[in-house]
Amino acid sequence: RLFGGLLRDIRRKAPWYGSDFSDALHPQCLSAVLYIYLATVTNAITFGGMLGDATANMQGVLENFLGTAFAGSIFCLFSGQPLTILSSTGPVLVFERLLFSFSQDHSLDYLEFRLWIGLWVAFFGVVLVATEASHLVRYFTRFTEEGFCALISLIFIYDSLKKMRSLADTFPINWQYRLDNVTSYSCTCNLSSPAPAPGRVGEGLGGPQVSGHDPSSPPALSLQHPATLAGLSRTQCLAQGGHLLGTSCQYVPDVTLLSFLLFGVTFLSCTAFKRFRSSRYFPAAVRKLVSDFAIILTILASCAIDATLGLETPKLLVPSELKPTNPARGWIIFPFGANPWWVCLASAVPAVLVTILIFMDQQITAVILNRREYKLQKGAGFHLDLLCVSLLMVVTSATGLPWYVSATVISLAHMESLRKESVTSAPGEHPEFLGIREQRLTGLAVFVLMGVSVFMAPVLKHIPMPVLYGVFLHMGVAALNSIQLTDRVRLLLMPAKHQPDLPYLRHVPLRRVHLFTIIQLLCLALLWVIKSTMAAIIFPVMV
Repeated sequence: RLFGGLLRDIRRKAPWYGSDFSDALHPQCLSAVLYIYLATVTNAITFGGMLGDATANMQGVLENFLGTAFAGSIFCLFSGQPLTILSSTGPVLVFERLLFSFSQDHSLDYLEFRLWIGLWVAFFGVVLVATEASHLVRYFTRFTEEGFCALISLIFIYDSLKKMRSLADTFPINWQYRLDNVTSYSCTCNLSSPAPAPGRVGEGLGGPQVSGHDPSSPPALSLQHPATLAGLSRTQCLAQGGHLLGTSCQYVPDVTLLSFLLFGVTFLSCTAFKRFRSSRYFPAAVRKLVSDFAIILTILASCAIDATLGLETPKLLVPSELKPTNPARGWIIFPFGANPWWVCLASAVPAVLVTILIFMDQQITAVILNRREYKLQKGAGFHLDLLCVSLLMVVTSATGLPWYVSATVISLAHMESLRKESVTSAPGEHPEFLGIREQRLTGLAVFVLMGVSVFMAPVLKHIPMPVLYGVFLHMGVAALNSIQLTDRVRLLLMPAKHQPDLPYLRHVPLRRVHLFTIIQLLCLALLWVIKSTMAAIIFPVMV
């Protein structure tokens, strides 16, 4: 019946609302807040930067911070599954890029056009809630869930490695360095003569500069211009209209090496500390504490190593001023005035595509988070979640903030950080998984911290970006290991006598299992190809 599913969700969740706050009074929740906060901050900066590039800074990092804080807080307070973490997603980013290009090509105001699309999406979302369309999730099988989860996990892994590769481009390594030619490397400030022609570059401690000297050749004597000054920093030199001259101005030694070391150490330490719970050493309480605070301990240790060595590795930079990224826009988007009247009606067409995109992205993630194996006690709320996301579209569209849906990998990481296990067990026996610590406070605290991050910039600037990329890699690998597909891929490479005693191997012929896995991998490859092209906007339909 009309809104019947929504009313059932509310009746199911209402009795648990008080315990959703009292159940969070546990040290494990503090660890989860800090872990998911840093992951969400990094994700917001990454997507905010890409949104800024795609929309000429009509939406940027600050807008993403404020939007994530507002939408996430409201969702955690009123949703049916508060363990869900909201974030911008890849398909939404592709749509924003296409919409901005279309607006530019047809002389339309982008934010006003986007406002009407958001209003239509919210209307269609409420219609889907009223007609109980969320019951369609019954057709999302394990095949679909695992394909979607594996793709998002692989994107996290790929993006973290890609970010590290870009650091190597920013702080390049001098492969032509020769120790015997160390006397030829120098970098000075020239205030009068024109910059030299680009050529080969050398090794040293200065900032960016091109030079015509070959560092692999023996040192050569050169006449220095009388206006060349020593003692000026790179910033001072460029500010006075000078240019850098010498063979050591292009490279910053050791930064790339330390960045990759921090990246690798962070990933391996996160994995090792998480597994410490099942170690044979130390009392159970100590093992549990180390495992619960694995990510925070790793980040603190990595930051300490970075601070001790003192190299200028790239750090986490968050916005420090509350003003729009693009000064040409304000905080409120008016629905009329900049575009023709018919745009408000024509916006319904792209809104249908965005509605499908939001519905699929939101509900597949919700199905994954509400799996039976997580032993959730307080029930799901598919209709209520969709209503919250739809109504939030109205506010974010009217204020020019990004659109948000459930983020699969970060939400799974949130669930994993709140695992409950038995304290007592027989010698040699692994603790029994008891369920998830279901509550609203960790997610709410994460998003409140997101909102005040603007005022925490002096503290956050000490966290190296390679450390956060290592945490991203850990999250992607952990999410990938949480699905059955990973186990079945291992079975493809494992002789029968070494295969574990898995329940489905007792009922399904091995050849049939391998066929299922191969078809799933082919579909995953197809999704990856679609994701990598401009056709990514139809990604939810392909799922």
